[in-house]
Amino acid sequence: MSATARTITLDITILGREFKVACKESERDELTEAVALLDRRMREIRDAGKVTGTDRIAVMTALNFAHELLRERRAARPAATTSGDTAIDGDSARRRIQSMQTAIDQVLAGQEKLF
Repeated sequence: MSATARTITLDITILGREFKVACKESERDELTEAVALLDRRMREIRDAGKVTGTDRIAVMTALNFAHELLRERRAARPAATTSGDTAIDGDSARRRIQSMQTAIDQVLAGQEKLF
């Protein structure tokens, strides 16, 4: 088994409480960074004084993270069509424009014979 695939157990502390968490050795740094972020955000909510109780602080922090994630996902989506339902497919749009151009050329070719 490679060192990156090996599972390790880390002792972490979040809001003064200790937990044991398993992760891949290759993910240790990311997990440590996530723990620091979570702890910091939970402390900010706790220190604001509007929410009390560790469970409530954890739920509010999770809701804030979920909201931020959804906002980032929406911002990352490609520009939507005017209907807002689907994203514009560049290749499909080019084909449709070419098809329209061909139809216009055919109509205009017929008009030239009238003059």
